[in-house]
Amino acid sequence: MEISAESSQPANFSVLRRFMREKPLAERCELCGTPLGPEHQHLVEPVNRRLVCSCDACAILFEGQSSSKYRRVPRRIERLADFRLTDLQWESLHLPINLAFFYFSSPANRVIAMFPSPAGATESLLPLESWNELAIDNPVLPELKPDVEALLVNRVGEGRQYIRVPIDECFKLVGLIRTHWRGLSGGTEVWREITRFFSSLNDRAITRGEDHARSEFQS
Repeated sequence: MEISAESSQPANFSVLRRFMREKPLAERCELCGTPLGPEHQHLVEPVNRRLVCSCDACAILFEGQSSSKYRRVPRRIERLADFRLTDLQWESLHLPINLAFFYFSSPANRVIAMFPSPAGATESLLPLESWNELAIDNPVLPELKPDVEALLVNRVGEGRQYIRVPIDECFKLVGLIRTHWRGLSGGTEVWREITRFFSSLNDRAITRGEDHARSEFQS
């Protein structure tokens, strides 16, 4: 599952084509050739921005290996119930839409902001000062594992969702938007798919935050 940069659009990843195409009957581990089920591990190759499908046995070889060619993508998903982000802070990030993800790229040595679009994943220039301010207000941000974990922000409509996710979930979202987008507004199908995607994330997530801890204590 490749995420190589396009020559004309450096921030767009060719992995999106894989999400657009119908999956083969049996995917295989790209390291050893073992057949894989629909749900399987992923590794990331940070230098080339490439995702690799992997079996459990191969994936575990790269657990915690920050200096190797590949890094194992974790499966942790956390709803960040007490995440602090004001409208003014969001506007200071200069993103064109209210849906984006952020991760630290070790080859680039900086935080990268990406937003999905009908054309794929697009990189946005991220003001360092704005991100540093967010990191002070939200200690979870420095905890994100470089290259393999991201902060996914959904501020579409009236709702606000801040979720710590594996990086492959971000590209899954980008892929479904590119696949289902129709016309100027996207059409009803793409918004239905986006809603379904976030519903699935929330079903699999644990909640991290003061409000959640307080409600559990009171119950």
